[in-house]
Amino acid sequence: QVQLVESGGGSVQAGGSLSLSCAGSGFTYSTTCMGWFRQAPGKEREGVAVIYSRDGSSFYTDSVKGRFTISQDNSTSTATNTVHLQMNSLKPEDTAMYYCVALIYGGRCPPLVPKNFRAWGQGTRVTVSS
Repeated sequence: QVQLVESGGGSVQAGGSLSLSCAGSGFTYSTTCMGWFRQAPGKEREGVAVIYSRDGSSFYTDSVKGRFTISQDNSTSTATNTVHLQMNSLKPEDTAMYYCVALIYGGRCPPLVPKNFRAWGQGTRVTVSS
């Protein structure tokens, strides 16, 4: 069973930076897609960024391009993988609960919609004040 544990997050003023990490375990396929969604109060969950484990290719939603960077550790184990989200030039509209996501069955990254990802972390809160 895939398990995802997020760390990082917190509160920062606009223009500041924060970093999130997600430690994934229980993977049974050699390649997978991991990434981040977020949900602001009263809004739907929004895909933020994903990364494909095999070649490190990534995709970002337009609102975070140039400010957020997703990366992964070079894991030697098929069962584990860790991804990071470096968030710079944060804006108040980035305030949300951030969730780590992953594919259970491996493969390339699908479109950034919640139903495409079966594994979710518990979430970590990011608050950006103006």
